[in-house]
Order: sequence, then C-alpha cells, then structure tokens
Amino acid sequence: MDRTRLYYQLPYVKTFMGVVETCEPSDKGDWVVTLNRTGFYPEGGGQPSDTGTLGQVPVLYVWEKGDQVYHRVAAPLQTGQLVEGVIDWERRYDHMQHHTGEHILSGLIHGKYGYDNVGFHMGEQAVTIDFNGVLTWEQLEELEEEANQIVWDNVPVQEAFPGPEERERMEYRSKKELTGDVRIITIPGADVCACCGTHVENTGEVGMIKVTGMIHYKGGVRISILCGRKALLDYRRRVHQDARISSLLSAREDQLAEAVERLKEENAGMQARTAQIRKEYFQLKTESLQEKSGPLALVQEGLEPASLRQLATMLFKQGRGDVVLVLSPGSQAGSFFYVIGSDKQDVRPLGKELNRILNGRGGGSAQMVQGTFEKNAEEIIKEFMQEAGKGRPE
Repeated sequence: MDRTRLYYQLPYVKTFMGVVETCEPSDKGDWVVTLNRTGFYPEGGGQPSDTGTLGQVPVLYVWEKGDQVYHRVAAPLQTGQLVEGVIDWERRYDHMQHHTGEHILSGLIHGKYGYDNVGFHMGEQAVTIDFNGVLTWEQLEELEEEANQIVWDNVPVQEAFPGPEERERMEYRSKKELTGDVRIITIPGADVCACCGTHVENTGEVGMIKVTGMIHYKGGVRISILCGRKALLDYRRRVHQDARISSLLSAREDQLAEAVERLKEENAGMQARTAQIRKEYFQLKTESLQEKSGPLALVQEGLEPASLRQLATMLFKQGRGDVVLVLSPGSQAGSFFYVIGSDKQDVRPLGKELNRILNGRGGGSAQMVQGTFEKNAEEIIKEFMQEAGKGRPE
C-alpha cells in the first residue's frame, strides 16, 4: 500500500499535515500543488474528488496522473511549507456511503442475474449505475430489500491487496484486466470487487439504500440510487411535498393517487366542455360574417395557436374569405400570434412575404401557415390586405 495516500490507510482522516513539494500556476488561473502525502481523494472509479483546504487555501479539485496526486488550489503555497489539510468531511462521507451502497447493489445484481456494472457516476443529486441487462421494477424492489438487509446486518467492509497468484484463484468483479497492486473490496454476502474508491468500515454506516429511478439505457438499464444522509433528505422532501399536495387536494396522503386521478378526469371533462363552447362560439362568429371572396382579417383576443387554426379553418371553409388571417395578441406588447389559411391558394409565399415586411417568424403547409408578427394590429392587417389582394382583378 502507498503510505503517502492517507485516504487508504486512514479513510476516516479529516485533517492531516503535509509538506508542499511543488506549486505551479495552472492554465485555469489557479495553482497546482503536490504534497509529500495527502488525505485528499483524487477523482477516479466514478467517485468525485475530495475538496477542502490546504493551509486555509481552498482545494478545488484533486486528480491523479501516474503515481502523483495533484491538488488544484485557489492561491499559491510556499514550496517546503508544512500545511494542514482539512477535508470537506460531509462531502467525503457522503461519497463513502454511496460508494459502498453501490457495491452492495451492484454485487447483488451481478450475483443474481450475471449483469455487469458498465457505468457508474456519483453526482450531486444522485448516483447512477448502468447495467448491461434489463431488470423489472419488481426485481429491482427485491434487490433493494436484499441490499438493505446487508446494511442492517452491519457487516464489515473488508480491504485486501492480494497478489497475482491469489487473484487468479479469486472471483471478483472488475471492469478491466488489472496488473500491479490491486485493491479488492469485499462485502460479505454481497460483493467482491476491485476498487480504488473510499468506503465505510461497516455496512450499517450506509444508513439505507433507496432506488429512486430506473430507465432503459443502451440495451440495459440505468438505475439511480440515494444512500445515507441524501436518502434521508430526499425522503424528507417527499414527505413535505406529499403533505402540501394532500392539503391542496383535501385528500389523505395515502389516497393522493386516487385524488389526482379524479382531478384529471374532472379536468378532462372541463376541457371537453370548453372545447365545445369554443367551437360553438367560433361558429356563431363565422355566421355573423357575410360570405365573400377576397381576403379576410380578424383580431380575436386570448386565443392560443390551436384555437387560431380552428377559427381560421372554419372561416375559409365556410366561404368567409378566399384567404383568411386571424390574429391574437401575444404576451408582449406589439406582438401577435397569427394564422393564415386558405383552401383556394398556397399561402406559403404570402406568409413568407409578410414575415419579411412585419418582422415575423413562422411557416407551415400550403393550406395554412402560422407564427408571430412584431407589429401593431393595424399595420399587420393593412399589409395583409395589400399583399393578399395582389393579382386579384379590380
């Protein structure tokens, strides 16, 4: 074991003393420091790096290249200086809980279904694990139960550095062929895996393993999990959210799904009734206008694009104009949604020309175009009547 890497010797180290060996400016405007020994874990194996301070200077990122660990810091440190390293322990312990939790679940899935963990990412909001096989939610819930049983059993998380001959006789998970010193993490009853990350000493420290999501991904599945404190915070957030929804819907928390279903049904009924009323209103509006040839322009307040299309279609199909423009004010002053429609001519050239003249955007089919104009209604109607009337006999 490399004695300069305290995160392996003393995974619970929160502070340590080290000597600055080099300090060089980086191309990012900060500084890169190496130490004679470090407790800061460098990014690797899906686990983000530690952060914290060196001599009260913020440590922004830590990485490994070859046999050297590099620390990106916010200000320069004196070469040869003895500095105290302080690790952001909440962040580190969160990583330890999640990394051990991931091993437990991945090991159980591999042992039960033979699927490999082919991708692992520890993010701020959740941990994602990619597997090269498909699981159902029922299978995943059983695995979640088994994983938490390992947590409740509080078994020791074992670390070993077996030699090549011993590894030949071992069965362990690994994403690639390994040589040199190989660190093996064993969780009895769950997993044996090559790993460079930090772990808790006993599975009980994981607290709990909660699956929060699963999607199909690249022929397998991507699973999202939370462990420890983050699982607690997520559960607390969901409880507060359920309580608020319960109050808004005047429903018990164990009956929220049924209450939402009822609300959806009521909303669907209201939308259907509104659509019927809108259709009847548009018909009355159409009947109030005389049949005629030539262009027709109309301004109607409060219509979204779908309703504009419906009204425009009704107008030109019932002969209220050979080509019809319907406008409705947008959310900003001087902006209008528009629809131009006709069953007697291709309206695309007209729409294109009006977009040019009226600072518009939009497009569509030969029978109907839609978009927005950035002019006032009077100017829009004037230009429309002029352009639409071109080529018509006097």
